[in-house]
Amino acid sequence: MPQEITTLAGGCFWCLEAVYLDLQGVTKVESGYSGGEMPNPSYDAICTGTTGYAEVVQISFDPEIISFDDLLRIFFTIHDPTTLNRQGADVGTQYRSAIFYHSAEQKESAEKIITEVASEWANPIVTEVVPLEEYYPAEDYHQDYFANNANQPYCRAVVAPKVDKFRKKFEFKLK
Repeated sequence: MPQEITTLAGGCFWCLEAVYLDLQGVTKVESGYSGGEMPNPSYDAICTGTTGYAEVVQISFDPEIISFDDLLRIFFTIHDPTTLNRQGADVGTQYRSAIFYHSAEQKESAEKIITEVASEWANPIVTEVVPLEEYYPAEDYHQDYFANNANQPYCRAVVAPKVDKFRKKFEFKLK
Protein backbone atom coordinates (compact mmCIF):
# COMPACT_ATOMS: atom_id res chain seq x y z
CA MET A 1 0.00 0.00 0.00
CA PRO A 2 1.57 3.34 -1.00
CA GLN A 3 1.92 5.86 1.80
CA GLU A 4 2.33 9.61 1.75
CA ILE A 5 2.86 12.02 4.60
CA THR A 6 1.66 15.57 5.07
CA THR A 7 2.08 18.01 7.93
CA LEU A 8 -0.66 20.55 8.71
CA ALA A 9 -1.11 23.34 11.26
CA GLY A 10 -4.56 24.74 11.94
CA GLY A 11 -4.80 25.77 15.57
CA CYS A 12 -4.72 23.27 18.39
CA PHE A 13 -3.32 19.94 17.26
CA TRP A 14 -5.85 18.06 19.39
CA CYS A 15 -8.65 19.26 17.09
CA LEU A 16 -6.89 18.28 13.87
CA GLU A 17 -5.76 14.92 15.20
CA ALA A 18 -9.29 13.96 16.32
CA VAL A 19 -10.69 14.72 12.86
CA TYR A 20 -8.03 13.06 10.73
CA LEU A 21 -7.98 9.87 12.84
CA ASP A 22 -11.59 9.28 11.70
CA LEU A 23 -10.82 9.25 7.96
CA GLN A 24 -10.70 6.28 5.64
CA GLY A 25 -7.22 5.99 4.15
CA VAL A 26 -5.48 7.72 7.06
CA THR A 27 -3.16 5.23 8.70
CA LYS A 28 -1.52 7.41 11.36
CA VAL A 29 -1.88 10.88 12.86
CA GLU A 30 0.76 12.23 15.18
CA SER A 31 0.68 15.55 17.00
CA GLY A 32 3.92 17.52 16.90
CA TYR A 33 5.74 20.76 16.16
CA SER A 34 7.10 22.31 12.93
CA GLY A 35 8.25 25.65 11.65
CA GLY A 36 10.65 26.74 14.36
CA GLU A 37 14.39 26.76 14.84
CA MET A 38 15.31 25.34 18.26
CA PRO A 39 16.05 21.60 18.48
CA ASN A 40 13.66 19.33 20.39
CA PRO A 41 11.04 21.87 21.46
CA SER A 42 8.72 21.13 24.36
CA TYR A 43 5.04 21.97 24.73
CA ASP A 44 5.90 24.46 27.46
CA ALA A 45 8.33 26.24 25.10
CA ILE A 46 5.81 26.21 22.23
CA CYS A 47 3.14 27.77 24.45
CA THR A 48 5.27 30.89 24.92
CA GLY A 49 4.65 31.77 21.26
CA THR A 50 8.32 32.74 20.88
CA THR A 51 9.82 29.58 19.35
CA GLY A 52 8.47 29.94 15.81
CA TYR A 53 6.94 26.48 16.03
CA ALA A 54 3.34 25.68 15.17
CA GLU A 55 1.28 22.90 16.66
CA VAL A 56 0.89 20.44 13.77
CA VAL A 57 -0.36 17.01 12.90
CA GLN A 58 1.69 14.73 10.72
CA ILE A 59 -0.66 12.51 8.73
CA SER A 60 0.27 9.24 7.02
CA PHE A 61 -2.27 8.31 4.37
CA ASP A 62 -2.92 6.03 1.43
CA PRO A 63 -3.45 8.27 -1.62
CA GLU A 64 -5.34 5.46 -3.36
CA ILE A 65 -8.06 5.78 -0.69
CA ILE A 66 -7.93 9.50 0.17
CA SER A 67 -6.16 12.13 -1.86
CA PHE A 68 -3.93 14.90 -0.58
CA ASP A 69 -6.40 17.35 -2.15
CA ASP A 70 -9.27 15.87 -0.12
CA LEU A 71 -7.20 16.09 3.07
CA LEU A 72 -6.74 19.79 2.32
CA ARG A 73 -10.41 20.37 1.50
CA ILE A 74 -11.21 18.93 4.93
CA PHE A 75 -8.45 21.06 6.48
CA PHE A 76 -10.07 24.22 5.12
CA THR A 77 -13.45 23.32 6.62
CA ILE A 78 -12.29 22.41 10.13
CA HIS A 79 -10.40 25.59 10.95
CA ASP A 80 -10.51 29.27 10.01
CA PRO A 81 -7.66 29.88 7.55
CA THR A 82 -8.32 33.64 7.52
CA THR A 83 -7.22 34.47 11.06
CA LEU A 84 -3.54 35.20 11.48
CA ASN A 85 -1.91 33.36 14.38
CA ARG A 86 -5.14 32.31 16.05
CA GLN A 87 -8.01 29.88 16.11
CA GLY A 88 -10.89 31.08 18.26
CA ALA A 89 -9.58 31.88 21.73
CA ASP A 90 -6.22 30.21 21.01
CA VAL A 91 -3.85 33.05 20.09
CA GLY A 92 -0.19 32.99 19.10
CA THR A 93 2.07 31.94 16.25
CA GLN A 94 1.85 28.35 17.50
CA TYR A 95 -1.81 28.35 16.34
CA ARG A 96 -1.20 29.64 12.82
CA SER A 97 -2.57 28.03 9.69
CA ALA A 98 0.13 26.33 7.62
CA ILE A 99 0.71 23.55 5.16
CA PHE A 100 4.22 22.15 5.52
CA TYR A 101 4.61 20.42 2.19
CA HIS A 102 6.79 17.36 1.65
CA SER A 103 7.14 17.60 -2.14
CA ALA A 104 6.75 19.96 -5.08
CA GLU A 105 3.51 18.13 -5.91
CA GLN A 106 2.09 18.87 -2.44
CA LYS A 107 3.06 22.53 -2.78
CA GLU A 108 1.33 22.79 -6.15
CA SER A 109 -1.79 21.03 -4.81
CA ALA A 110 -1.90 23.28 -1.74
CA GLU A 111 -1.77 26.42 -3.87
CA LYS A 112 -4.49 25.02 -6.15
CA ILE A 113 -6.80 24.11 -3.24
CA ILE A 114 -6.32 27.53 -1.59
CA THR A 115 -7.45 29.16 -4.83
CA GLU A 116 -10.37 26.71 -5.04
CA VAL A 117 -11.68 27.36 -1.51
CA ALA A 118 -10.91 31.09 -1.26
CA SER A 119 -14.41 32.08 -2.37
CA GLU A 120 -15.89 30.18 0.60
CA TRP A 121 -14.35 32.70 3.00
CA ALA A 122 -15.27 36.37 3.49
CA ASN A 123 -11.66 37.30 4.29
CA PRO A 124 -8.41 36.36 2.54
CA ILE A 125 -6.80 33.03 3.41
CA VAL A 126 -3.55 33.56 5.36
CA THR A 127 -2.43 29.92 5.41
CA GLU A 128 1.33 29.58 4.94
CA VAL A 129 2.51 27.10 2.32
CA VAL A 130 6.10 26.29 3.28
CA PRO A 131 8.46 23.34 2.95
CA LEU A 132 8.73 20.99 5.90
CA GLU A 133 12.18 21.48 7.38
CA GLU A 134 11.92 19.97 10.84
CA TYR A 135 9.24 17.98 12.59
CA TYR A 136 9.28 16.93 16.22
CA PRO A 137 6.63 14.65 17.76
CA ALA A 138 4.78 16.17 20.69
CA GLU A 139 4.98 14.60 24.12
CA ASP A 140 3.18 11.26 24.55
CA TYR A 141 0.29 12.76 26.52
CA HIS A 142 -0.71 14.84 23.45
CA GLN A 143 -1.14 11.75 21.25
CA ASP A 144 -4.77 10.58 20.91
CA TYR A 145 -5.63 13.41 23.28
CA PHE A 146 -9.31 13.76 22.42
CA ALA A 147 -9.90 10.01 22.50
CA ASN A 148 -8.26 9.82 25.93
CA ASN A 149 -9.67 13.06 27.38
CA ALA A 150 -13.09 13.61 25.78
CA ASN A 151 -14.58 14.93 29.03
CA GLN A 152 -11.83 17.47 29.64
CA PRO A 153 -13.41 20.99 29.45
CA TYR A 154 -11.38 22.17 26.40
CA CYS A 155 -12.25 18.96 24.57
CA ARG A 156 -15.97 19.32 25.34
CA ALA A 157 -16.07 23.03 24.45
CA VAL A 158 -13.70 23.21 21.46
CA VAL A 159 -12.64 19.82 20.08
CA ALA A 160 -15.99 18.00 20.23
CA PRO A 161 -17.94 20.63 18.24
CA LYS A 162 -15.28 20.60 15.49
CA VAL A 163 -15.33 16.81 15.35
CA ASP A 164 -19.15 16.78 15.23
CA LYS A 165 -19.21 19.34 12.40
CA PHE A 166 -16.64 17.34 10.48
CA ARG A 167 -18.47 14.02 10.97
CA LYS A 168 -21.73 15.48 9.67
CA LYS A 169 -20.16 17.06 6.60
CA PHE A 170 -17.79 14.21 5.69
CA GLU A 171 -19.76 11.20 6.91
CA PHE A 172 -19.05 9.38 3.64
CA LYS A 173 -15.29 9.49 4.33
CA LEU A 174 -15.37 8.10 7.88
CA LYS A 175 -13.80 4.79 8.92
